[in-house]
Amino acid sequence: RGIGVVVHHAVTVGWSMYVLYAELEALYGAFANGQLTPLAPVSLQYADYALWQRQWAETSALQEQLTWWKEQLAGVPTVLELPADGPRPPVQDFRGALVPWQSDRDTAQALRELAAREHVTPTMVLLAVFQVLLHRYTDQEKFLVGMTHANRERPELAGVVGFVVNTLAIRADLSEAPSFRSVLAQVRETCLGAHEHSELPFDQLVKVLQPERDLSTPPLVQVMFAPQVSKQGQLALPELRVVPLELD
Repeated sequence: RGIGVVVHHAVTVGWSMYVLYAELEALYGAFANGQLTPLAPVSLQYADYALWQRQWAETSALQEQLTWWKEQLAGVPTVLELPADGPRPPVQDFRGALVPWQSDRDTAQALRELAAREHVTPTMVLLAVFQVLLHRYTDQEKFLVGMTHANRERPELAGVVGFVVNTLAIRADLSEAPSFRSVLAQVRETCLGAHEHSELPFDQLVKVLQPERDLSTPPLVQVMFAPQVSKQGQLALPELRVVPLELD
């Protein structure tokens, strides 16, 4: 007999799921041994975050961030024309698939060493590589790549379960055949600026920029770059076997 836990992505993200797993593990272990809950009382919930975000949107900070994003994305095409083996359906059907791949240890170490030499993070190196790859696939010199931002700089948000994450539209400019080092420097500057202006909700940005809407493509960004820190170990519950199910 099996029991599944399924949560819609509209109300949670990977970070929240790890919080859920940790609390489930603590509660199940305590209750199985006849103990009381080991968790501290909840001091902040997602409703509190939503209220804070609504109040923030009524301040001058919203307009300041909007101004920065409009200048940042000016002149950048909002559709990435990836080549396909058939016509794009008129309405997205959201069918997907997984293509797993894992780098070897030497490549991962070389990536970290390159990041250290160039004073960037490994994530920035991978994003630069991804941008170069998309440029070669599409032959577009300027385009946007979506990047997730946890939005949990405040320590009190670390244990909140909810859709706190935001999408950042990262500009790529590979005109004039730049060197990879130049692309990497551009990624560093662009990412740092985006993170400084990460509180603006993505839907607000779409609403203001008003890109041409088409049911066949998502607005502004059609490709996401979403690195995640690997969480070691699995959920451990007494006398139960817990396995993750990979979904397309």
